[in-house]
Parts: sequence; structure tokens; C-alpha cells
Amino acid sequence: MTNKHSKILLRFAGIFGLIGALLGAHMAGAGSYAFRPIHAHSLVVGWLTLFAWAVYYKVFQTTETVLTKIHVWSAIIGSVGLTVGMWLYMVKPFNLPEGLTLTFYIGGGVALLISFIAFFLITLFYREP
Repeated sequence: MTNKHSKILLRFAGIFGLIGALLGAHMAGAGSYAFRPIHAHSLVVGWLTLFAWAVYYKVFQTTETVLTKIHVWSAIIGSVGLTVGMWLYMVKPFNLPEGLTLTFYIGGGVALLISFIAFFLITLFYREP
């Protein structure tokens, strides 16, 4: 079952890596650094962190538990929520109410924080098979 976790995290890491690279290319071509925080968080939170967790699940072969499910889905929801929320809040592409964009941004950050706590707990309770 852990290969399922590894595979889904790896796929999302790939998506974030592509988005981060495209944002970097756009910024270089346009000469504007407006997307710099979104670019950085896409690569660090989305690509690097999700990839590291995918490797963890592949290497350590943990069993599927409620905690691992919470970890994987809060990581994905948090990575998407934080980066999209940051884009909506900072770039303001749709002129949405600030309270809505800030809630989306903070909600993504909270979900990501939950995933980091869950991962820490998983590493504490990991037992060799």
C-alpha cells in the first residue's frame, strides 16, 4: 500500500516541479519577479517536499494507516492551497475579496503544517518490518 502513497506524492511533485520551472522561465523572459514567492514555494513545498516524502514511503515501506492517509492528503491539499492561495493573495489575478484569498492562503498553510506534524509522528512510530 505504501507504494500508492509514494506514487501519488511523486506525481504531484512532478506537477509542482513543472509549474515551478514554467514560472521561473516566465519570470526570466518577462523580466518581472512578481511570481518569485509562488515560484519558490512551488519548488520547495510542492516539488522538493512532496518528492522527499515519496522517497520516504518507497524506502521505508510503512504500512497504510489513518495517519499516513492524513499525511499524504494534507500534504497535497496544503501544497496546492498554499501556493494557489499565495498567488490569489499576492498577485490578485481576479480581484477577489482579500478575506477570501487570505483564508485560502492560510488554510493551505494550516493543512501543510498538519502534514509536517503527521510526518513527524509517522517517523516517531515507524517500526522495521
